Amino acid sequence: MNAPTVHAQPRLSRSERRFAVVMIAPAAGFLGLLVGWPLVRLLVDSLYDIAPLQRIRNYIGFANYREALGMPEFRRAAMRTIGYTAIVVTAEFAMGLAAALLFNSLGQRARIFRTLFLYPLMIAPLVAGLLWRYLLIDNFGALNEILSKLGIIGSRNSIGWLSDPSVALFSVSLPDIWLTTSFMTLVLFAGLQNVPPEMLEAARLDGAGPVSILVHVVLPTLRPVIAVALVVRGIDAVRAFDVIVIQTNGGPQRATETLSLMIYQTTVRFGQPGLGSAMSVLYLASMLVVVAVALRLIWRPGARS
Repeated sequence: MNAPTVHAQPRLSRSERRFAVVMIAPAAGFLGLLVGWPLVRLLVDSLYDIAPLQRIRNYIGFANYREALGMPEFRRAAMRTIGYTAIVVTAEFAMGLAAALLFNSLGQRARIFRTLFLYPLMIAPLVAGLLWRYLLIDNFGALNEILSKLGIIGSRNSIGWLSDPSVALFSVSLPDIWLTTSFMTLVLFAGLQNVPPEMLEAARLDGAGPVSILVHVVLPTLRPVIAVALVVRGIDAVRAFDVIVIQTNGGPQRATETLSLMIYQTTVRFGQPGLGSAMSVLYLASMLVVVAVALRLIWRPGARS
């Protein structure tokens, strides 16, 4: 049997390479200015003890990193951030997948519902946080009022959604789930359009049921789409700030203080930009590791279960 012929990729000419560089240069310069330079400043500032009001800037090496890692508050904020992200991404993926499968099965009959389902994406997070604050706030919150009228809880004060440290983290995640479940649905619905119909038909002919088709055909085919959706939403959830600030500002008893909020307060409120920069670098490095691991585990185009 003859070995297949491997065709070499044609090399670009010098003029084509020069044209490619010219076309890429504006975008590269824009990214370098808005992303690269602030990142370099962040890394440099993390090595200094900075007092902005006294205009003091002393080089202290990695002391800020040691202080950040040694702070119990920093570790607890990291755990709360992980918990918040897990709640948000898990709920959005489960509901988004269910909605995408429903819309896909309904076909053109779901056009109006798909449009309505995307409306929360148009609402600013600050507005959503304020809206849900009035829904969940103690004493006169609409949610407790409805639950008490239905007899599910005894009174309007039975559940302190935003004042009870044991449930506050879940409560502040509700606006985020409400806002961006539609994004997850949109991404997964687009991925379902690319699932080959012959694969589904072959699975049905083999006697596979709906659950078996979902687990062994649909989800493996959607792996790259799921990886992108989870990573994008995970990064967005990890840096949640405005939704939490407008509802609890990190309270009660720091029960909703995530890393983004702690870094902001350390840098702005307590006037320690050097320590805040070190926290930010640790934050960024951990996110890069998590993203790399997630893509490694989930993104396997063409893999079979």
